[in-house]
Parts: sequence; structure tokens; C-alpha cells
Amino acid sequence: MPGLLRILTEPFIYYEFMRLALITGIIVGSICSLLSCFLVVKRWALLGDAISHSVLPGVAFSYILGLPYFTGALFTGLLSALAMGYIQKNSRIKEDSAMGIVFTGAFALGVALITSIRGRVNLYNILFGNILTVTSEDFLLTVITGIMVVGTLYFLFRAITFWTFDPTAAQVAGLPVNFLHYLMMLLLTATIVASLRTVGIVMVIAMLITPGATGFLLTYELKKMMVLSLVFGNLSAITGLYLSYYFNLATGAVMVLIASFFFLLAFLFSPSQGLFFRNRSKV
Repeated sequence: MPGLLRILTEPFIYYEFMRLALITGIIVGSICSLLSCFLVVKRWALLGDAISHSVLPGVAFSYILGLPYFTGALFTGLLSALAMGYIQKNSRIKEDSAMGIVFTGAFALGVALITSIRGRVNLYNILFGNILTVTSEDFLLTVITGIMVVGTLYFLFRAITFWTFDPTAAQVAGLPVNFLHYLMMLLLTATIVASLRTVGIVMVIAMLITPGATGFLLTYELKKMMVLSLVFGNLSAITGLYLSYYFNLATGAVMVLIASFFFLLAFLFSPSQGLFFRNRSKV
């Protein structure tokens, strides 16, 4: 027991950056997990993937202009989300194709810009994250984003839930569906930007989908799904931080692997939807 206690406490007793990383990881794991429930139900996984890749040129422009990275990332993320909707509404291009066109173009532009300023910005850290390099500025951004996401979901929970499950009925009922649509895009973009340091552009989509998908397999109620998603998201963040510290592994990648492991367990052993129990019922 003393040995286990030492393993659990040592990183945070001796290293301040680990304490900052732990708190940041918990906040990011929480906001990603909450939004993931709505993305799974809404079938917005591809949209989250598109926006996450579209913030890269904004990061590059921010470094070129000497601005905080989240300023450009938030701007290009929102601009890309609006561009996808505009292309879909003003052409024969379907939603999935519009997303693919915008996010691949934006991602390619970002890579080209970052390679042109090599030495000033670490492309690997942007793509895959490094929670151990989180600064006080990153932490403040994460806290502000967390308050914004949690506060919005708390005060507009009924309206957002109604719109998520049935946007047509929500419009008939008089809810501002366009406002809710773009509000969720804003929350999604802000969460992606806040997660750049922890899991990076490539990995953030997994943290925005996998915890919610895991909860979706375990319950039919949205509130219970959100609680389960929070548990799995935070366990993934905390366990990933420990494993990356003791085994010198990429933190964001380990967090995603842990989240994927929880999903695999739910996929196989969920009492209501698990593959194992479905196969047993057929015997």
C-alpha cells in the first residue's frame, strides 16, 4: 500500500507542471466528455473532425503575427464551420463532402504555413499534444472554456436536448434552432482549441467522440450517458497522464488509447447492447 501511494502521489508532490497538467487534463476530459454525448446523438462526429483540422492555419497565422495561438485557432475554426454550411446551402454538394473539402484544404494550408516557419512552432505538439508543456495561459484558456461549456449546457440543457434529438420539432415549437446550431459549433470549436495542448488536433476528435459513444452503449438516458461519459473521459485523462509519466509515452495518444479501451469493454460487455450478451441471447 505505501508503494502504491508513492506511485500515485510522487509526480504531483515533486513537479508543479504535473499538478498543472492533472487539473488541465481533468477539465479537458470533462468538457470533451459532455460535448461528446451531444455529438454522438447528433451524429456530428465528422463535423468535429473537420473543425479540429481546420484550426491548424489559425495556429500558424497566430505565430506569424505574434498573437496568442488560440486567437487564430478559434477564428479559423469558426470560419471553417461557417464555410461548410455555406457550401452545403448554396450548391449541390452534400454536408459530408463540404466538410471534407473545407477541412482538408484548411489542414493542408496549415501544414504548409507551419513548415515555412519551422523552428518557431513545434508541429508535432500541435498535432498530437503535450500536456506536460501546458502553461498558465493554456490553463486559463481551459478554465474559461470549461466554464463557458458547462454553463451553456446547464442553462440551455432542455433547449439543446430538444434540438439535438429532433431539430424539426424544436423549430415548430419556436426554439431558435439556427442560434442553437451555431452556439454548439462555437462550443465545439472553443473546446477543440482548449484541447490543443493536451491531446492535439489529431487526437482531440477521439476525446470528443469516444467517451460519449461508450456511455451511449451503456444507457438509453441522456443524463446517465453524460455522467458515464464524464467518468470515462476523466479516467482516460488521469490514467493517460500517469502512464505517460512513468513509461515516457505520448500523453495524448495514451489518453485516447485508454478511452478506446473503455469503449471496447462497453462494446463487448454492455448488459443491454454488448456483443457478448447479444451472442449469448441467441444461443
